[in-house]
Amino acid sequence: MSGVQVALVGGTGIGERLLQCAQEAVHVPTSFGLMQARVLRWGAAEALLVARHGGGHRVPPHSVNYRAMAEGLVRLGVRHCLASAAVGSLRPEWGPGTLVVCSDFLELSGRAVSRFERSVAHTDFSRPFDPKGRAALLESAAAAGEEVQDGGVYVCANGPRYETPAEIAQYRRIGGDLVGMTAGSEAVAMREAGIGYACLAVVTNAASGVAGAPLSHDEVVQEMERSGERAVTVLKGAVERLSGSD
Repeated sequence: MSGVQVALVGGTGIGERLLQCAQEAVHVPTSFGLMQARVLRWGAAEALLVARHGGGHRVPPHSVNYRAMAEGLVRLGVRHCLASAAVGSLRPEWGPGTLVVCSDFLELSGRAVSRFERSVAHTDFSRPFDPKGRAALLESAAAAGEEVQDGGVYVCANGPRYETPAEIAQYRRIGGDLVGMTAGSEAVAMREAGIGYACLAVVTNAASGVAGAPLSHDEVVQEMERSGERAVTVLKGAVERLSGSD
C-alpha cells in the first residue's frame, strides 16, 4: 500500500456503489479495533475505500468505529480523506439532490470519539474541514459541470432515529444547514489523527418539520440511487487532484 495518500469514506448509497469496483481487501489492527478497507484504482489514481456502514449497510451510525478508521488510515500513510454523507436539509431551497461541500459542523452526537482519553491534547478546529480537500471537491465538481453549494454547516446527531421537529428548529436557530449522523464524529477522529478531512453531502430529504412529511430510510436510499453517480463523479475527480499533491 505504499504511496496511497487518499482515502474515501463511502456513506449511505455510496459505500455500496464503490464496493462494486473495489479490489483487494486491507485489514489494519489498531489500538481501537480493526480497520477494514479496500483498494480503489481509477486510472493512475489510487485510493483506500472504507465503507462506513460495512457491506450490506449493517453498522448503525452510533456504532461506527471512527477512531479505528482514522488510526488505520494513519498507519497506512493516508494524508487526505474524502467522505460522502446523506443528509437532511434544514434549508427549503436546498432540496433533494443538492450537493454541498461542507464548511463547518456542530458535533452534537455526544459520542466519545477522541483518541486523547489519557492525555491532554487540544486540537485546533478553526478550519473544521480541510481546505485542500474542499478545494479538490469544488474543482472536481466544476470540471464535471456539477452544481454544488460551496459551504454549509453540518449538524451531527446521534441517530439512528430521525430528529424531532423541535430538534431541527433548534439546529436551525444555532446555524445548522444540514443534519446527518456521522460526518461530525468522523471529522473529529480524522483531525485528531492528523488527516485532512472533507465531506461532500448529498441532500436526500427535507429534515423533520421542514416539509411536514414523515421521514423514511427508503426515501434516503431512493434519492441516493438518483444522485449517487453524480457524487461518485465529484469524489473521483477530487481523488485524482489530491493524489500526489503533497
